Amino acid sequence: MKRITPLTNVRNIGIMAHIDAGKTTLTERILYYTGKLYKLGEVHYGEATMDWMAQEQERGITITSAATTCFWKDHRINIIDTPGHVDFTVEVERSLRVLDGAIAVFCAVGGVEPQSETVWRQSDKYNVPKLAFVNKMDRIGANFFEVLKMMETRLETNPVPIQIPIGKEDNFHGIVDLINMNAVIYDDQSFGRNFHIEQIPAEIEETALKYRQLMIEKVAEVDDHLLEKYLNGEEITEAELIKVIRQSTIENKMIPVLCGSAFKNKGVQRLLDAVVNFLPSPSDIGSVHGTELNSDQTIERKVDDNEPFSALAFKIAADKHMGKLVYFRVYSGKLEAGSYIYNSTRDTKERMGRILLMHANKQENQECIFAGDIAVGIGLKDTYTGDTLCDENKPIILEAIEFPAPVMSIKVSVTKTTDQDKLTNGLVKLAEEDPTFTVKVDHETKDLVISGMGELHLEIIIDRLKREFNVETNVGNPQVAYRETITSSQMIDHKHAKQTGGKGQYGHVVMEVIPADPGHGFEFINEIVGGRIPKEYIPAIEKGIIEKMHEGVYAGFPVVDVKVRLIDGSYHAVDSSEMAFKIAARDGFQKAFLKANPVLLEPIMSLEVTTPEEYLGDIVGNICSRRGKVLAMEMKAGAQVIEAEVPLSEMFGYATVLRSMTQGRANYTMHFERYSEVPYEIGQKIYEERKKN
Repeated sequence: MKRITPLTNVRNIGIMAHIDAGKTTLTERILYYTGKLYKLGEVHYGEATMDWMAQEQERGITITSAATTCFWKDHRINIIDTPGHVDFTVEVERSLRVLDGAIAVFCAVGGVEPQSETVWRQSDKYNVPKLAFVNKMDRIGANFFEVLKMMETRLETNPVPIQIPIGKEDNFHGIVDLINMNAVIYDDQSFGRNFHIEQIPAEIEETALKYRQLMIEKVAEVDDHLLEKYLNGEEITEAELIKVIRQSTIENKMIPVLCGSAFKNKGVQRLLDAVVNFLPSPSDIGSVHGTELNSDQTIERKVDDNEPFSALAFKIAADKHMGKLVYFRVYSGKLEAGSYIYNSTRDTKERMGRILLMHANKQENQECIFAGDIAVGIGLKDTYTGDTLCDENKPIILEAIEFPAPVMSIKVSVTKTTDQDKLTNGLVKLAEEDPTFTVKVDHETKDLVISGMGELHLEIIIDRLKREFNVETNVGNPQVAYRETITSSQMIDHKHAKQTGGKGQYGHVVMEVIPADPGHGFEFINEIVGGRIPKEYIPAIEKGIIEKMHEGVYAGFPVVDVKVRLIDGSYHAVDSSEMAFKIAARDGFQKAFLKANPVLLEPIMSLEVTTPEEYLGDIVGNICSRRGKVLAMEMKAGAQVIEAEVPLSEMFGYATVLRSMTQGRANYTMHFERYSEVPYEIGQKIYEERKKN
């Protein structure tokens, strides 16, 4: 079976941005144009096909990343529309991991906003090539050139405008194409669907020449041949410009910048042309690397249908009718529906019952899927986010996806005891879908505790339990996910020895616990020499320490940022066992930790408030009263923007307070920044509360 679209004509792209920058509207318009031409599904103009969940339609935000496939000029474009709200950062993270390119959407009024910076950093982590689309050029306060400056300063990137707008706000009616130096004028009577090409208007000609010169200079900087032509005053052709811009974009040396108004249908066709011209195909990205099963040896897989099959599962979703849906990206080889595949992450063999191409929540059956494709598998019961699927005879483990730890928890219980099984079933399925959502049982109270990335995240989970699983719940007050760490080093010599008549227990460890750098996590250093502790017991020692870290030592919160050096110890030929050394390590770690000046850490959030100037003083005062620290204030589009850092524990219910303080005229965004030490008095209060409970 052969592929229909050549690999070089495939584009796997994501649309990413700050909340309300217009991502979903842009995706809708892309589907409108491509769908009309190729009749892929019934794409009604103006309907938010991609926001298909009831909660998304009610709130006007994207919660899950929706996938779709469309065609433009003989190219197949697989698109993932990602959420902008920081509470759903997992959806962005896992999408970027499997995409080859992205469109970063910026609001022409707001420019580079906090969540824009967050998703930009995420995309840089995976080296994803990007185009920028400055949207909402028709809005009051739109300023294309200010957004360019913000991209340079806030994102520290190299934006290269390949278009500039003609007019702005109500007068925005076209764009200048700087590559072929003509004007694209949109027809307002047809709501921007029709356009015509004409000469650049005289009033904007000087600006166009200036930015054309800037574009050529930036392009010539990265290509010696073009630099020579430029210095010699020779004409650089359209084909040469496109070729070098494409190569530089793929290598992340520049970001081509376009503009338009998705809502008014202006600039969307040219953006699709730019996706085809400048963003990479899977073959441009090249080979994927993974590790060999049971060893650290690196293996390479070429993006080729004839290579052994390898794919990464990047998203799990539950469907009422079809059961578990596994979204996966194929990196090499091909796979037919009904065939068996090997999950190398979990060492299981599964049957791929059906393969689907998704269009939001609608599907299209596929007999076969090829290298570079993104699809959905049905029938994979034991596959989870981040798992590698591959050929059993040529196994490989691809790099998994890292997710941030939850920062907020609440207790949940059922209103009717008969719903307990439904609640458990619902929570398990939701936790399968979302790796930043966790469920655990509080061992002391036996309550179910759910944890997530913020108030909205947990609110949506509770809402989904009610709608999708028909479970009414009682919800406790939000709790902050504190962490524990140490501020000094401590040596410990601990022996676990028990004699109970038969075989005893003996484990002896000498170790040092040392503070690690923030964000370092846990590091175990084995310095045992001369067989003082047999090597088969070393993993049990590490496991014992990790178990104790998960439980918490000081106040019952997970331990982070600690190194442990295992220096010495002893064993008994008869009484020593893995269990004995595990217990010795747990108890020894606990004793050392408590002597090493333990402290609590709390999540610190990055806060940005946009407000009319008259409320500035009240808002700043309120932030300071919440233990917040104001970092910067600036005037943007007629409003004051306050940047601050605030402890999450002080921010519950902030939306209501801000609304009443400003008569609903201010808004804010907040995302997790880092963990920081809790002030001593507050730490003591938290400690006393935990001990009481």
